[in-house]
Amino acid sequence: MSLIRDEAGDAAVGRPWSVADLLLAVSDAVQARLGSIAVQGEISGFSRAASGHCYFSLKDADGQAALIRCAMFRRAAAMLPFAAADGQKVLVRGRLSVYEARGELQLVVEAMQRLGEGSLYELFVRLRARLQAQGLFDAQHKRPIPRHPRTVGVITSPDAAAWHDVMTAIARRAPHVRIVLYPTLVQGPQAPASLVAALALAGSRSEVDSLILCRGGGSLEDLWAFNDEQVVRAVAASPIALVCGVGHETDVSLADLAADLRAPTPTAAAELCTPVRADELQRLEQFEQRARHAAGRRLDQHAQHLDRLAVRLGRPARALVPQAHRLAQWETRLHACLDREWQVRRMHIDALDRRVPTAALQAVDRRRQALQALAGRMQALNPQRVLARGYAWLADADGRAVTSAKGLVPGMRLSARLHDGQADLAVERVRAGMTTSDDG
Repeated sequence: MSLIRDEAGDAAVGRPWSVADLLLAVSDAVQARLGSIAVQGEISGFSRAASGHCYFSLKDADGQAALIRCAMFRRAAAMLPFAAADGQKVLVRGRLSVYEARGELQLVVEAMQRLGEGSLYELFVRLRARLQAQGLFDAQHKRPIPRHPRTVGVITSPDAAAWHDVMTAIARRAPHVRIVLYPTLVQGPQAPASLVAALALAGSRSEVDSLILCRGGGSLEDLWAFNDEQVVRAVAASPIALVCGVGHETDVSLADLAADLRAPTPTAAAELCTPVRADELQRLEQFEQRARHAAGRRLDQHAQHLDRLAVRLGRPARALVPQAHRLAQWETRLHACLDREWQVRRMHIDALDRRVPTAALQAVDRRRQALQALAGRMQALNPQRVLARGYAWLADADGRAVTSAKGLVPGMRLSARLHDGQADLAVERVRAGMTTSDDG
């Protein structure tokens, strides 16, 4: 047996306790001291395991920072007369024990009686009623989530498991979709302001097709930031279609009610925002096959229609036979008309041939007589004949005719043209008023 010394250095004689023995001794001491007890408080973090056991915490309903872990095993849980949930005020009866795996004090609940709703839950109910009366949760304000987004925004804490779940789900379903994270706090006093700022940032950037607001499960207190009035109003006013996946399937926050679509979990939110790529490719392949079949059917219908037209039309030569016969008739009639016209024209030409010689001779005689008359007149007007009768043509030095004595002066040179020649003259004297006649 070894010795254990205290801080003062004094030797303490005794066998050391094992951890399990110590916890068992504490549990026995507590049970012996208190026995069966009744405790009232507000349920927080209630969960039911697959085994049927229930686990939750019991806290003071008046806001005191006091909390005790509780376990209610399947036999006792099966006898509950109501559905236990977070925020309910209850009276429980059971015994205290120590949970050896963590060394925690816990209350093993054997019976539970409902007293009313807790203060936090009552606040939730009142706020929900007020916001619902203002129309924040109306279905007519809900927008459809884009079916084939290119970019999805996620508003959550980068350290939360929800962020990993969303990335994993989108990468599995639609690896071509880009993800933009808008980091925020999701729990604590500063969480509401951080959530509002992240929502405003996502709306101002307008770089995503849809938004996911998410965080993992927790108690009513852990999720209370998503029940904050400013957060709920920011969710309702988001210019981008928003899916809210907060907590587990049984957790319902006011942000869920204000969102365009509620998802039971963050992973479900990612699934609602993105299609499965393989499914979409398969759908496209089906569309392609349907389009090919439809096009084939349409081509077959047109081919049958053409066949029917061909049958109705028959051979093209058959359709040309009546036209050829008609053309032959028109040709015969045309030749007959041309022959008749030719005969008429020939008779007219023959008549003209007979009339032309006589008319031509008569015209020639008329033209000859007219020429003779003109020749006689021209001879009568011939200046040479006048000159031959004894007249002369006087002209000055410039060749201008001299018809009056007024322009003559002594010494002036003139030319005189006679019928058989020309003579140059000089004026010696001019006498006005003298006239002569043809008789001499």
